[in-house]
Amino acid sequence: MATSNFDITPLSEKPLPREPSPADIEDGYYQPIPSRRWYNHVFDYLTPMALRIRNQQAHPHHPFISQRPRASSSTKQKEDYIVTEVAISELGAESETDKRLRIIAVIKLACIIIPVTILCLFGLLHLVSYIFYGNPLLVETDLNFLPDWGHAGKIGDGLGHYPTDFTRDVLPIPVHSHNDYWRRVPLYEALHYGCTGVEADVWHIGDELFVGHSTSSLTPNRTFRNLYVNPLIALLDKQNPQTSFANTKNHGVFDEDPDQTLVLLVDMKTDGPDTFVKVQEQLEGLRSKGYLTYFNGTHTIPGAITVVGTGNTPFDLLTANTTYRDIFFDAPLDMLYEPSPISLSDTNIDPELRSSTEVDDYHPSSGGQGKTGLPANTPASAFNNGTSYYASLNFKKAVGHVWRGRLSQKQLKIIRGQIRGAKKAGLKARYWNTPSWPVSLRNHIWHVLAQEGVGMLNADDLEGAAIEDWRRWKREWYA
Repeated sequence: MATSNFDITPLSEKPLPREPSPADIEDGYYQPIPSRRWYNHVFDYLTPMALRIRNQQAHPHHPFISQRPRASSSTKQKEDYIVTEVAISELGAESETDKRLRIIAVIKLACIIIPVTILCLFGLLHLVSYIFYGNPLLVETDLNFLPDWGHAGKIGDGLGHYPTDFTRDVLPIPVHSHNDYWRRVPLYEALHYGCTGVEADVWHIGDELFVGHSTSSLTPNRTFRNLYVNPLIALLDKQNPQTSFANTKNHGVFDEDPDQTLVLLVDMKTDGPDTFVKVQEQLEGLRSKGYLTYFNGTHTIPGAITVVGTGNTPFDLLTANTTYRDIFFDAPLDMLYEPSPISLSDTNIDPELRSSTEVDDYHPSSGGQGKTGLPANTPASAFNNGTSYYASLNFKKAVGHVWRGRLSQKQLKIIRGQIRGAKKAGLKARYWNTPSWPVSLRNHIWHVLAQEGVGMLNADDLEGAAIEDWRRWKREWYA
């Protein structure tokens, strides 16, 4: 005989839709359905399978202990029950199907309860905010408040804008917009995020300078003047208004920091001397208005725009004029490596070097940024703040692959030596081709470079770079 379990169900107190006949009760065809509430359905999902068969498969073949209703007496009240016996495989045991159904029931319940709880919580917070602070229960904005204010012929006519409000609320950050011409909006997108450096690849074809990554991407209207020179002139004219209130001449593009220069890195892709002469010619609009940083033979006079030549930029032609130059060179960072004894700044990140007395010399010979236009045997002493501005290098060629998501001690020594040498020459170190993925590795490299004092971060993800607070990583950023 199979093991059995009993299910005792109280009869409904509501009147039955019809009175069962004795034959229905005797044969087991009739079983009254008790009254149900919403929580009974929830509990049914969480009860064993054996207790639900009664509602799903009531038929005359179920074995009954008694097919007649039994009466149960109590001192307070009497209730009628139907006792049914349901065969199960093993008393107290739960089959795999029952377990699976129970898990499904819990998941269904969670899918309902969790969103409802979250909505209730937000509703409660919103209500508290309204009661204590008077905030509206629905989200409101003031975008519809006088939408035509400042427009011609409307209220506030002529009061809608300031002359210098293009970069209003933009905080400049030491980030270089790598291949800036690839942005959806070249130049302006970089300024929107506060980048203090932009890059343009220029091709001298015919009598014009075209901007693009390769010749296949060039178009007639995407020229150096259209994308960079003319927009910068228009922007700087607004930042330096000639009015009865002010007569400024050398304010930069950032209203929050007028003294901050914007670096325009020109990567010359075609023949160096010819391209260099054409770039100098097209910079005349910025030069004539005094917007360019220049070297006067003894000192470098800062300006709103600092032009730096890289790629095929000819170093000898760039430095030929010893009394005036407004294009600076992008020096090869690997040539400036400066070994140094152990210092406290080294031991902060490199505890394994505390027992050493000196860092091994390292002078990589791989080609780096700015070497294409260099004459043979150019000494490292030729790169200083009178001839150069950046000192750049391919990050992967400088330190190799970054394993396990962190820089090794040898890689840190290389980076420190190169940055140390750039600072000694008065230049800003810059690494390009830094890892961009995964984001955790990218941010780790950025933070290490910032902490070690790199002059400019090279970034493709401008938004990702702009959300970082680089002031807390800064050690000697502008040194």
